[in-house]
Amino acid sequence: MSCCGLLRRAVAARSCRAPAASAVSPRRLSTGRPSRAFAKELFLGRIEKKEVFPFPEVTRDELNEINQFVGPIEKFFTEEVDSQKIDQEGKIPKETLEKLKRLGLFGMQVPEEYGGLGLSNTMYARLGEIVSLDGSIAVTLAAHQSIGLKGLILAGTEEQKAKYLPKLASGEHIAAFCLTEPASGSDAASIQARAVLSEDKKYYLLSGSKVWITNGGLAHIFTVFAKTTVVDSDSSVKDKITAFIVERDFGGVTNGKPEDKLGICGSNTCEVHFENTRVPVDNVLGEVGGGFKVAMNILNSGRFSMGSAVAGMLKKLIEMTAEYACTRKQFNRNLSEFGLIQEKFALMAQKAYVMESMAYLTAGMLDQPGFPDCSVEAAMVKVFSSEGAWQCVSEALQILGGTGYMKGYPYERMLRDSRILLIFEGTNEILRMYIALTGLQHAGRILTARINELKRGNVTTVLETIGRRLRDSLGRTVDLGLTGKLGAVHPSVADSARKLEENVYYFGRTVETLLLRFGKVRSPLQPSGWQALLLDVRETIVEEQMVLKRVANILINLYGMTAVLSRASRSMRVGLRNHDHEVLLANIFCTEAYSQNLFTLSQLDKYSPENLDEQIKKVSQQVLERRAYICAHPLDQTS
Repeated sequence: MSCCGLLRRAVAARSCRAPAASAVSPRRLSTGRPSRAFAKELFLGRIEKKEVFPFPEVTRDELNEINQFVGPIEKFFTEEVDSQKIDQEGKIPKETLEKLKRLGLFGMQVPEEYGGLGLSNTMYARLGEIVSLDGSIAVTLAAHQSIGLKGLILAGTEEQKAKYLPKLASGEHIAAFCLTEPASGSDAASIQARAVLSEDKKYYLLSGSKVWITNGGLAHIFTVFAKTTVVDSDSSVKDKITAFIVERDFGGVTNGKPEDKLGICGSNTCEVHFENTRVPVDNVLGEVGGGFKVAMNILNSGRFSMGSAVAGMLKKLIEMTAEYACTRKQFNRNLSEFGLIQEKFALMAQKAYVMESMAYLTAGMLDQPGFPDCSVEAAMVKVFSSEGAWQCVSEALQILGGTGYMKGYPYERMLRDSRILLIFEGTNEILRMYIALTGLQHAGRILTARINELKRGNVTTVLETIGRRLRDSLGRTVDLGLTGKLGAVHPSVADSARKLEENVYYFGRTVETLLLRFGKVRSPLQPSGWQALLLDVRETIVEEQMVLKRVANILINLYGMTAVLSRASRSMRVGLRNHDHEVLLANIFCTEAYSQNLFTLSQLDKYSPENLDEQIKKVSQQVLERRAYICAHPLDQTS
């Protein structure tokens, strides 16, 4: 039987489950009111253990269900997908796209009632490992469902879902996400596309251009963001972004030729133009004027899956590179016997383990009904995994030498494909700002009263703070409940857990210092409260991007440490194969991350000798003023 037939049987089996099995059906994406989130609590020096320990598990039925999907899809990608041909010809063959549709891969997260597979986030992450074996296909599918149609799932009305999702799930219609414009990239709020309401208030006339739109030349359905005129409750008139569901058949929709890209060459990327496109008012997605929130929710909800996708790619890369290293001889020894080569494989294995752990921990959080907004966790997964991919593929090429540089092998294509990961779905620079500012805002809301008391010189609060800092300087023993008889981690990773606890505690203290440093002193006549404090902090610290980068880097390390400790502890307790190897990887990562965090925490002290911010700013200012490298040539003379 063909792989497509096997998958159709798996899908049919899902729809025919007995009532008892329905109790373990995939959990839906949580859209309820967010409660306390794990990552944000780290800014307060707290570890919310119940949210991350033990590591999320799927039921036996869910695991069997996942495996029913994995086999046919893995077989298809291994035997039928010609990635070299896709890269060289700059397009995915029509027959390949048709098979992807028959496999159900265009509707992985579309609910079953609309014809999709209705996969949980965990199952979606698992299939993402396989799909990532071809970068162009992975990007095409992600642009279709992670962002292209995701707005319908998150914010669409029942009528909109019923009308559009079935054909999107089957792949009969392909979706695209249209936000970026020639003059607005990361600054999404500055878009210029405009939608004007008709006099009879039945439709909008949409005009504007969007750039770098994945699936732009293939799509029939577009999620488009445009400025609209909105009358606020106070009768003031403002321009606000609104999201629209736009059909190509509405007219006035054209696209440019496919872009010639560095990597992911088989994916379709082009400009999309809208010229007086008539969009019915029923096709507003969410609320009029609420488009910016819709866009951010779409982007925030899908980033976590990059971790599992990159891990899947790295696991395949490790296999191919290890085979080469164990058979290639230099100086009468296999490459695998040399220490510097061994170091590279340890790095690749560690990075894959950490990003995989972070991704599945986040997916498990998202699959819990009522779990809080995980946008910070998802952003951290995206940053860590994208940078890990670029580093690891580069190291693999170094192992392979000239072979890795040749186009007849897949390695240089993997390097080109991986570079985009640091740019799209939010550049890593923007995401670091988001991670840090979101956490600082959370801490500011909680710590407002204490910060205000310190600013006003309240003697009791000041003395208490001095005493605490004195105890910290003398070497405080930190116990946040991860170790010991009632601890959350396995004894084999207890030392690493203590390193995590220490880092978290001192991170919380540093956050308090930053809030004190960047908040303004307000007189009793000025507005006070947490809103005022947050306004002060945002006005001052938002320009301190090197500070925010360090805050984000520490948090990413803390989340990675948490994920590997939770996963390794579970593997030890249930006796998974090679659990000792997991412990080794977890302990190596935690030791390295701990040291990095200590150094970064020291840099957050403005007057620390490790803090070179002013020197760095001065160098860049001098270069940018002249728009050139300004040092004299080493052969120059003064006369």
